[in-house]
Amino acid sequence: MMNILQVSLADIEGGAEKIAWTLHHSYCARGHDSWLAVGRKKTNAPNILRIPQETYRSVWERFWETFSRVWYPHRNRHRMFARLYWVCFELGSGHLRDGLHGLENFNFPATHHVLELPPRTPEILHCHNLHGNYFDLRELPFLSHRAPMVLTLHDAWMVSGHCAHSFDCERWKIGCGNCPDLKSYPGLVRDATAENWQRKRNIYAHSHLYIATPCQWLLEKVQQSILAQSTVMTRVIPYGINLKQFYPGDKRSVREKLGLPINADILLFAANGIRHNVFKDFRTLRAAILRVAEHVQQRPIIFVALGESAPREQIGQVQMMFVPFRYDAEVVAQHYQAADMYVHAARADTFPNTVLEALACGTPVIATAVGGIPEQIRHAKTGLLVPPGEPNALSEAILSMLQDNVRLNEMGKLAADDARQRFDMVRMTDNYLDWYQEISESRRANAG
Repeated sequence: MMNILQVSLADIEGGAEKIAWTLHHSYCARGHDSWLAVGRKKTNAPNILRIPQETYRSVWERFWETFSRVWYPHRNRHRMFARLYWVCFELGSGHLRDGLHGLENFNFPATHHVLELPPRTPEILHCHNLHGNYFDLRELPFLSHRAPMVLTLHDAWMVSGHCAHSFDCERWKIGCGNCPDLKSYPGLVRDATAENWQRKRNIYAHSHLYIATPCQWLLEKVQQSILAQSTVMTRVIPYGINLKQFYPGDKRSVREKLGLPINADILLFAANGIRHNVFKDFRTLRAAILRVAEHVQQRPIIFVALGESAPREQIGQVQMMFVPFRYDAEVVAQHYQAADMYVHAARADTFPNTVLEALACGTPVIATAVGGIPEQIRHAKTGLLVPPGEPNALSEAILSMLQDNVRLNEMGKLAADDARQRFDMVRMTDNYLDWYQEISESRRANAG
């Protein structure tokens, strides 16, 4: 049995947080002492530890941090609210001056004490996404020498001067600077990307990290980046999902539960804030749906966009229906089970959980071939891959699947089988625990 501390932005949030949450509960179920330290705690689940930044801040900083929490829920409603939140948060973290100059915010003093949060000293420190305004990257050398530090990358922020995904830009290889898109998440107000890149490089030079990625595509980026100098060992460990929650279901019954018609073709896309998510490509997706509507005259089509509230739209025979994001895994799985296919249009992505969940539910996937997605889908077997940003290619792929029910059913069966073999959370948990053991034994041998 091991003492394992994971560090993540939140206990429940997006895809990266879901992986940390899944691993934490899997470790607990196997009898390990597992804790999850988070910047934002949203549940009362046991062994979830909030990283208490306010304990190490001044009264002045705590005052402004309180105001930032007031504006946080409203930051996406209006640009003024977003600016008020940003200013209050930067004042609360003592970073406003540096923030105005474009430096990334590392002023989170509780990071130094994160190993003290659990009641017992962790044998493994496993960190996930370290951006999101909760972690001081400058503490990596200190922490990685105190305990073996496994770092799972869920995007490419660690290798860049600010962005989580660089799209076609490759300046992250040579030092950033002259950034083509300062607004790309996490955004900056001024171009200090070269200084941010150099600061990260200096931090990594004194760190010892065990790097895991969910796909070969991201690992290859790591190997070409400033992170390579600090890497002791690497692993590609694909994400795993709970196959007891995500599995093929009876379409008729789940459609009745969700209030969806039996005699329609149903397409699904799931993402937080679908229409305005910068990494997803709702514009291309909508253009593809318009083209599909022009060619379909007989059978009605319903496009379900899971992840945002908006009025329904009717485009010819296609109805676009928006459904607010759901945290309930059973309800999410029912949407996959009800769909004839899952359509994932992205400008950039790493290894989306939504694709895996759809495959596990026996729903073929049509997706843009970006990031690690080609490692998830077996082209022409469990789904179809199309070039990014090309609505014609996407609409043609959708129409070809809609017109061949036999092929659609065969792909669905292969998708469920493939997910069981490659993307089970049990396999992911085994892979990490085996690696933890290998790391511990290697360090003991070197110490001896």
